Parts: sequence; C-alpha cells; structure tokens
Amino acid sequence: MIQLSRRSLLAVTAVVDIALHARPTPVAAKALAARHELPPRHLETVLQALVRVGILKGVRGPRGGYELARERRRITAGEIVRAAMQANADETLPPLPRSALVDAVVDPMMQQAMEAWLARLDAVTVADLCREAEERAATGEPMASTDFTI
Repeated sequence: MIQLSRRSLLAVTAVVDIALHARPTPVAAKALAARHELPPRHLETVLQALVRVGILKGVRGPRGGYELARERRRITAGEIVRAAMQANADETLPPLPRSALVDAVVDPMMQQAMEAWLARLDAVTVADLCREAEERAATGEPMASTDFTI
C-alpha cells in the first residue's frame, strides 16, 4: 500500500488551508501552524518548496504570508505531492538496493504503482478539496455558535 509521506500530507494540508483562508490577506506560517498544531519551523521548508514550484506565492511584510499562485481549480493534489516528494529527496536516506531483481522487477512495478497513484491525485484539485472541507465544516475555523432563542 502506498502511503502519503508526512511531508506530502503537510503540503496538501497547507495548500488547502491557504486556499480557504488567504482572503483578504495572505496566511502567516504561524497561523497555519497554530491551526494544525505544528511547530512553524516544520512548515517553512515545505512552504518554500511550494513557492519554488509555483504553487504558492510568498508575500513579504508585516501582513505577509502565503497565498495561492494560481486558481484553486488549476492546482492538483498530485502536483503538490510531487513538489513535496522533490523537496523530500534532499534528505539523507539509506541507499537503495541494487540488483537484477530490483532493476528488472521491483523498481518497474513500483514506478507503475506510483504513476497510477499520482494520476489519481492529479484528478483532485484544490477547489475539490476546499469544497469538501466547506461541506464538512472542516475549514479549521471555529464553528459559529447557533442561537436558539425565539
């Protein structure tokens, strides 16, 4: 079973959160971290990777933060995951196994699975995820209290 890496999960969550909250001002990394109970330092590398590939735009200044670089409907979950995976490639990992079995069988099968998985994520846009969050009232904002006074 292919699992989404922590970095990929964080990247998708950050982009959807920014899509939901970046109006009228950009989302500060501190506010984003607070909504998801994360230390801001964990977010910064992911957010910068998303800026580098053109998914997010960084806004400097006292009211700065992050906002989408493109429309919600033009950003896919697959694109976000690829950016996170690329940023993750810089980390030191153990060496990959090298053998005829890996080259002829395991690696090609894993590549096909990864391509199918990413193709499925390419079918999901940030707009789809935002719509789902709004329908489920999972935007990260406190629910408005309802007044039952008649």
